[in-house]
Amino acid sequence: MAVYTEIIKLKTKSQKIYNITNKVEEIVRSSDIEDGLCLVFVPGSTGAILLNEDDPMLLEDLKDVLEHIASKETLWHHPENAHSHIRASLIGSEKLIPVHAKKLVLGQWQDIMFCEFDTRSRERQVIVSVIG
Repeated sequence: MAVYTEIIKLKTKSQKIYNITNKVEEIVRSSDIEDGLCLVFVPGSTGAILLNEDDPMLLEDLKDVLEHIASKETLWHHPENAHSHIRASLIGSEKLIPVHAKKLVLGQWQDIMFCEFDTRSRERQVIVSVIG
């Protein structure tokens, strides 16, 4: 079994969502792995990986839902950025995507996005491992 890993580096702004589909696709092509799995993972507890349609109105709806569920205005036990941790926990820090013929197997409207939920700008790493 072969494993190929690359890191995507991102400079992020608080509460923003970044489409990383093209970068992940490039890594899959570079891996020379025909069939297998692609793991997309973000280290840290306030960032997340989302698989969904990259539609601005849909992403605003998602932000509204997350604000409703984990509002930054709520007085949480964790005083600084509990809402950031909760939002990231709900979306998840990783996604596993099938690879076939050196291509990601995604639905027509599925994109891979990094969500920055922290309260400040960050320098992030997204680890992409292709296994096959």
